Amino acid sequence: MAERVGTEPSVFTRILRGEIPSEIVLQTDDVFVIRDIAPQAPVHLLVVPKTDAYRDVTELAAADPKLLASMVEVARTAAEQAGAADFRLVFNTGAGAGQTVFHVHAHVLAAGRRHADGAAPTGLDERTMTGGMPDGEEA
Repeated sequence: MAERVGTEPSVFTRILRGEIPSEIVLQTDDVFVIRDIAPQAPVHLLVVPKTDAYRDVTELAAADPKLLASMVEVARTAAEQAGAADFRLVFNTGAGAGQTVFHVHAHVLAAGRRHADGAAPTGLDERTMTGGMPDGEEA
């Protein structure tokens, strides 16, 4: 795993190293997925590259579009495994946009498994699912 020189490891790097407990729900050679600690929807997963060389999605896209494509594919797989055919994929870019961890990561937000009648699970935050991330985005 590559790290930024001269900076403290990000919370995601520390999770990957096993220094901070978290359940990794899906993993490939270059990407891992965990549940958000402050979910904004019934399904709220974080898709994180194992390298912390990129602060945000713009840096990642410019330097390693193949890794970005891998993150999107892993996000789709993780959403499907959580029972969500439809989902939002959100990259907060910069503190003003709510980014609090400067190790690129994507939020997968979805209603999750539907009831037999097709209704969404109770507790779905419609504002989160149809609008922007709430203020104070969590890692």
